[in-house]
Amino acid sequence: MAECSEPPGATPSAGERLAASSSRLFLAFLRLGLTAFGGPAMVVYIRDLAVKKHGWLSEESFEGGVSLCQTIPGATAMQTAAYVGLRAGGPFGAVAAFVGFGLPAFILMVIFSVLYGETRDLLPVMAAFRGLHVVVVALVAHATLNFGWRSVKNWRDVLLTAGAAAFLGFHGSPILAVVASAAAGLVLYRGMDLKSAEGAAGGQGGTRRLIRFAAILAGVAAVGLALVFCLNRALGNLAALMMKVDVFAFGGGFASVPLLFHEVVAVHQWMDSRTLMDGIALGQVTPGPIVITATFVGYQIAGLAGALVATLGIFTPSFLMVLVTVPYFDRLQRSPTFRRALRGILVSFVGLLLAVTVRFGLEVSWTIPSVILGAAALAALRLRIDILWVVLVGGLVSVLIL
Repeated sequence: MAECSEPPGATPSAGERLAASSSRLFLAFLRLGLTAFGGPAMVVYIRDLAVKKHGWLSEESFEGGVSLCQTIPGATAMQTAAYVGLRAGGPFGAVAAFVGFGLPAFILMVIFSVLYGETRDLLPVMAAFRGLHVVVVALVAHATLNFGWRSVKNWRDVLLTAGAAAFLGFHGSPILAVVASAAAGLVLYRGMDLKSAEGAAGGQGGTRRLIRFAAILAGVAAVGLALVFCLNRALGNLAALMMKVDVFAFGGGFASVPLLFHEVVAVHQWMDSRTLMDGIALGQVTPGPIVITATFVGYQIAGLAGALVATLGIFTPSFLMVLVTVPYFDRLQRSPTFRRALRGILVSFVGLLLAVTVRFGLEVSWTIPSVILGAAALAALRLRIDILWVVLVGGLVSVLIL
């Protein structure tokens, strides 16, 4: 088979030829991952590390990579780390940066999950989580407003948003809503001028070598999933579910919330809504993306093995997507069909998040103090106060007044 050609702009700039070893990338992103609070806000700090401090990427290439990571499903900050690693150190550099960036969040979430099981019945802890449930409602409402501000621009967007919210409100599957919204987007947005993002140039090495690496990694993941199914079917189901959530989580980490809620609470009934809200709250006091809540879910279901399997499941597909889509991103972005379908998907998540906000709100026992706490938390988030401080202060106030 002939060697596949690189997409336009695939040749790295002079700054990008400064290759970094996998160990150097791992340590750099491990240090960054220890303070990776704020989810997508960490993209700014990744830019400082990769563009300004080390000169691994040009500003243009970094911006193209961010556009790619915002387009494909998965946690944006984690995928941006993988993209930087790919550009700076090839496929193994991508693995090193991705693992290094996410490892602190995984370790801390496991620790918090253990402590949660031991302390959740203590009165101060119960009071803290009552308040944190309110804060989680504010967090999801804030995410809904952010998604809506970016995505809902006209009557077509409002129609898709309302349809997705109503569908999930009547216990429909969010994955079916995503697929239906993509199909509806092909019709509703026909003839509209949907701008494409700046492309992301191909990673180091040829396209064919990169795709081969991704195929090998996908094969290893498939074999691992099959082995898990053979050894423990429950763990296999958990891994498959988390992979499914990751594949459909367009729009960043918060897009996984309605998917997790539907699968974990409504379909499989592995835990109730309040326990999942506890996990979301803990996910906000650990560094890393909100999808690290999958580690909490896995631990509650099957202990440490469940935590590991759920974490691998929630991150592996989106990592592979970075590897596979980098060489072809320009071509995808130039396709009007792709842009219309993607617009429909992203708009649908506004409705899905709105429905989850309402559902989480119904789970809270509202009192005057909790209403004031929720309003204050939402106001603080809208004023761009760091999520970590909102969660920590919310938990402390809850112990004192709730």
